[in-house]
Amino acid sequence: MGAKSSWRFMLLSMGMALLLLLTWLHLPSLPNCNLYSRWCTSKSCFYSSSPTYHHLQSETPQHPLDPLTIQEFNKIRTILSSVPLFNFSSTYTLNSIVLQEPDKELVLKWKKGDPPFPRKASVVAVLKRVSHLLTVDLQTGHITSHETSMVSGYPMVTLEDLFGVLKAALRCAEFNNSFTKRGVNLADLVCLPVSSGWYGKPEEENRRLIKVQCYSKEGTVNFYMKPIEGVTALVDMDRKEVLAISDDGQNIPVANGSNTDYRYSIQKLNGELRLLNPISLEQPEGPSFTVDGHLVKWANWEFHLRPDPRAGIIISQVKVRDPDTSILRNVMYKGFVSELFVPYMDPTEGWYFKTYMDAGEYGLQAMPLNPLNDCPRNAYYMDGVFASSDGTPYLQPNMICIFESYAGDIAWRHAECPVTGLKVSISLMQTSY
Repeated sequence: MGAKSSWRFMLLSMGMALLLLLTWLHLPSLPNCNLYSRWCTSKSCFYSSSPTYHHLQSETPQHPLDPLTIQEFNKIRTILSSVPLFNFSSTYTLNSIVLQEPDKELVLKWKKGDPPFPRKASVVAVLKRVSHLLTVDLQTGHITSHETSMVSGYPMVTLEDLFGVLKAALRCAEFNNSFTKRGVNLADLVCLPVSSGWYGKPEEENRRLIKVQCYSKEGTVNFYMKPIEGVTALVDMDRKEVLAISDDGQNIPVANGSNTDYRYSIQKLNGELRLLNPISLEQPEGPSFTVDGHLVKWANWEFHLRPDPRAGIIISQVKVRDPDTSILRNVMYKGFVSELFVPYMDPTEGWYFKTYMDAGEYGLQAMPLNPLNDCPRNAYYMDGVFASSDGTPYLQPNMICIFESYAGDIAWRHAECPVTGLKVSISLMQTSY
């Protein structure tokens, strides 16, 4: 490999050291609400104080791909409320409100300092059991596109959907009786809505359905080790109505859960376990990257970064400055986690429907990252602003953190000695990530 090729390879490898850390909101965490949404009157939330929006209250988009702001969410809500279909006395759900990106060709031509493009939002809503896809023009204050469909799929499930489904299931006497006759204390129940979708059954067509199953947390916080097999409630998400109860596993005992609690505080150790002392990697001159709004620059790399309620993180317009020409070259226009499909592949009644579409069904919003725990010193934190099911914006604080990762210790060293008038000493650092 030539010197120039080696240099390019090292730059590319070093670019991977700029890590973007995101804790995904996966199904087991669904009962925990978004910390600052209107669901946070729940005891499952960790904070009871009002959010501090910092600069977000007056944030103005600086780039065509910047996410929607608090002011824009509020304006979208106002525009929708002026439309008779979405009169706020009606029963409806706004399942998704995201930026409708300008055409790629326009974004590629845009330069900092150019006038901003008209901002638009893409809205997915459910009203009277019908899905609506709308384009809202924030500049004109009008809805410029409106499509409806009942056959091409269903919108992403909201937290309000999930809480409503759980309440409906736990109000059902037949569902509760399935547990009491197994000797399960209802106070120990942990129930989850799992895997929406439809599976070719005629009675399930054209309905937003989801199934609820439960676990016992008696004697352990690891309730997944104590499933209550054979009991499933089929619930209509729109009507919040239990349609059917499946109860065919009465001969399957609930596990006792012994030795399944993974918390360190309750572990019984033989002898004293010596824990490691804390390690801190310092950057006396601060990090080498800079963040201007949503634009990140590091070494000879730059890219646009924004949080998204479905994809989690979207990285756009990734560029690298060529060391030979000093010209910024386009590497990737847009990248994100498109989907994680998890089929359990068990045909039995209590399992066949478990085919999770994590991003498409539940979204990949993040829980707040903890400084010096999730992210090291000198990390930069980015908040996310999203909309609840009635369009009200709420904050996901510290959703993303950006930091540099230590590349590793010396892996190889070479020296020439003695050579008169010439000192040669070469060290090669580890560059695996």
